[in-house]
Amino acid sequence: MAGAFYFSLTMLWAAQILLAAGCHAAARFETLQCERPVSTRDGICHIDEDLRGQREADSQLKGYTFSQPFHLIVSYDWLILQSPAKPIFEGDPLVLRCQAWQDWPLAQVTFYRDGSALGPPGPNREFSIAVAKEADSGHYHCSGIFRSPGPGSTETASSVTITVQELFPAPVLRATPSAKPKEGGPVTLSCQTKLPLQRSATRLLFSFYKDGKTVRSTGLSSEFQILKASEAHSGSYWCEAATEDKQVWKQSSKLEIRVQGPSSSAASPTLNSASQKSAAPETTPKESPKPVPPLSTPSSEDPGFSPPLQVPDPHLYHQMGALLKQLQDMRALLGHLVMELRNLSFHLKLETTKGPAKYE
Repeated sequence: MAGAFYFSLTMLWAAQILLAAGCHAAARFETLQCERPVSTRDGICHIDEDLRGQREADSQLKGYTFSQPFHLIVSYDWLILQSPAKPIFEGDPLVLRCQAWQDWPLAQVTFYRDGSALGPPGPNREFSIAVAKEADSGHYHCSGIFRSPGPGSTETASSVTITVQELFPAPVLRATPSAKPKEGGPVTLSCQTKLPLQRSATRLLFSFYKDGKTVRSTGLSSEFQILKASEAHSGSYWCEAATEDKQVWKQSSKLEIRVQGPSSSAASPTLNSASQKSAAPETTPKESPKPVPPLSTPSSEDPGFSPPLQVPDPHLYHQMGALLKQLQDMRALLGHLVMELRNLSFHLKLETTKGPAKYE
């Protein structure tokens, strides 16, 4: 009888194992139901008008609308880590659950991220992050001890990858028509960022700042307009984009706005022409000067003459080079002339010496 009783217990245990095969051992029976968002007014069921903006997130084909897909993972283990099926974005709550087979009681439950414990062991089967950030991404798993029944040893769940996606990038501040607008003209500052398709319905609030002071407080508009720019509007601007609950907020880089005043070139034409005439003697003439005679020396009184160190005139340098060569030639001729004069002087002395000798 004892053997038969032991055999029946063994068969009962095997039957439970076979019934659990092909299904997640730690999961419970779930019913999948396709629901359509509706609202009732006066007993009539119709599509809620406020939900029509979500059509961009749905797949549509020939008039049929499909729900968003989800992943169903079937595993067989003593312990699993349950994580949200939908994408997690910045600002979302993140809840993880360490689920035991058939909800058997657990003790010494520990949650891990990238191999490091997120806290001491305890009875709590859930680990939650109120406001998720991108830094919370990683590989998560849990471990626990079955109290009774169960294997009675520490079991570890398989690792689950959690990725916290960026809700929106840091905004970029742009100025239209330019960051250097003309005085009296308009300029529009736009705080540009983009939400993902899954969160396109999220509302963002925008603020604008200048030199550390608020120039426009929080509002739905992503633009700040200056109708008539003046010198007082010049400065360093930046903007901020944030969710309505202020859980996610990001700032743009600074943008320098410099309002351009009246141009100095707007002076009267008479003054401009007079200044050009007065400056004419100091500038080099556009037309090349006439050739200077070979032996002529440039004079400082000549209006076309400019000192070489002040006005680098290539033509003047050429003339001075030619003059220097002529001076060198004249020096050579003078040398020959001196030699001829010496020879002539020598012959005259010789003849003078011979003359008296003949008369004696």
